[in-house]
Amino acid sequence: MGKKVTVVGAGFYGSTTAQRLAEYDIFETVVLTDIVEGKPEGLALDMGQSRAVEGFETKVVGQTTGPNGEGYEAIAGSDVVVITAGLPRKPGMSRMDLLEVNAKIVRQVAENIAKHAPNAVVIVVSNPLDEMTALAQQATGFPKERVIGQAGILDSARFTTFVADTLNVPVRSVKTLTLGSHGETMVPVPSQSTVDGKPLSEVLPADKIDELVTRTRNGGAEVVALLKTGSAYYAPSAAAARMAKAVAEDAGVVLPVCAWVDGEYGIAGVYLGVQAEIGASGIKRVVETPLTDGELAALQEAAEAVRAKQADVANL
Repeated sequence: MGKKVTVVGAGFYGSTTAQRLAEYDIFETVVLTDIVEGKPEGLALDMGQSRAVEGFETKVVGQTTGPNGEGYEAIAGSDVVVITAGLPRKPGMSRMDLLEVNAKIVRQVAENIAKHAPNAVVIVVSNPLDEMTALAQQATGFPKERVIGQAGILDSARFTTFVADTLNVPVRSVKTLTLGSHGETMVPVPSQSTVDGKPLSEVLPADKIDELVTRTRNGGAEVVALLKTGSAYYAPSAAAARMAKAVAEDAGVVLPVCAWVDGEYGIAGVYLGVQAEIGASGIKRVVETPLTDGELAALQEAAEAVRAKQADVANL
């Protein structure tokens, strides 16, 4: 039996994620759903016609879903479901401004996933990310290791890109890490970041690192401000697809993701951006990365900020 992955939401983020997943050619089927009638079917038809050019065999299926869960039977048997549904940010909006409207959408999607794909690993990308991940876990009732959020891969990719561009070196020679929340309490980790194996602090002055950290934290807003309509989706979809691939291949790779933390770093009972080993069951284990005292304090602070907000979503 081949692997099946579903992407809920056929906006720019969802459709680009579906295309990337299809091009990996590791899934038998990619299902794309949306509430806009005909949109997912049309996009699936279009993607399917790229198979002959790109040389992949994954079948792409589109399915319009209705307000009462109509159409969700198409996701039955999915190994992975990526939730991209929800509204994107507009210029001047914070991720938190989306909380109430996206909570309703994500809750409904999560309930339909629980009904039709009860064994799936769920990857959440809807904003505000940490809160929506917690909400999806509550609404599905799935074990916490099977619901994870995408943030750290994207934030680290932004940090890596800014460092590489600043130093004019290949991106592959740069390794960076961001933990914490996806937003104001993001915790970039310069102590775990290197260029050609050398610590970041040896190749860039402290003020320059701080500048790049700030730019990373505001990476999404920078794109939103330039686009004026909608938000980033090429780098985010690459990150979400990479996570889905790690689950499907039971890869055991260690990636920065939004995961349930229960005791690691002296933090418990909250969804937070940490490094974790990813496999077929979702999170195999949270990997504690050595941090400086300052980084650890920032991570614990992020946990408390996120905890307060996650408590609110239970009632949305």
